Amino acid sequence: MSSRHLVTALAVLAFVSADAGAAGTGHAHWSYKGAAGPAHWPAVESEFKTCGIGHEQSPIDIRLDAVQAADLPAITFDYRPAPLRIVDNGHTIQVNYAPGSFIDVGGHRYELVQFHFHKPSEESIDGKRYAMVAHLVHKDAEGRLGVVAVPLAEGKINPMIAAVWNNLPKHGGEARAAGIAVDATDLLPGDRGYFTFAGSLTTPPCSEGVTWFVLKQPSTLSAGEIGRFAHAYPMNARPVQPLNGRVVRASR
Repeated sequence: MSSRHLVTALAVLAFVSADAGAAGTGHAHWSYKGAAGPAHWPAVESEFKTCGIGHEQSPIDIRLDAVQAADLPAITFDYRPAPLRIVDNGHTIQVNYAPGSFIDVGGHRYELVQFHFHKPSEESIDGKRYAMVAHLVHKDAEGRLGVVAVPLAEGKINPMIAAVWNNLPKHGGEARAAGIAVDATDLLPGDRGYFTFAGSLTTPPCSEGVTWFVLKQPSTLSAGEIGRFAHAYPMNARPVQPLNGRVVRASR
């Protein structure tokens, strides 16, 4: 396995697995505040050094006056209902998705692996962050990651998110809700125009080589749904990172 593919495989594992520290696999604990917060991630463990020295780190602030409009292919979403399988990994609420759902971007196919949530949104647009964001994590046939970020604004209730919240593990860890299925399509807004750029994982080990697709328009969830997530995770968003000359493109 090449070193590049090894890094990619580790990135997939980091994104798909429950938090290593919480799972007791020997990795150091990291956090969103204090001595183990984002500013200190590179020092928490040697494997996290990219969090400090990487040049294509995520999230970013998308500045509309610097975005390049382009004739980008539409994202084709082909998501199917999947059994509800929830992980509370100590850093977020994550839903692991059954095989068979994917996106296609200009003939490049990425399989949906999982989705999870951050509060507030990690990506910002002209300095504005939404109430929350859902990150839908995909990988292609070579293991490279493509993440669709769906901003979530306070508004109408989202029944799919409500179903996830109503079946959370009582004491952390993993829960499977027998007889309940969710459809990731229900996270998407009607308008699926997007911004795209090269980035990284937003959590340790901050591996780079991730293609990001940030939807321009938000979906909604209710104030009660935001509050319920905030009860467990009041703030789990990494600060925005320097662009370092990267180009952000936007679909027309």
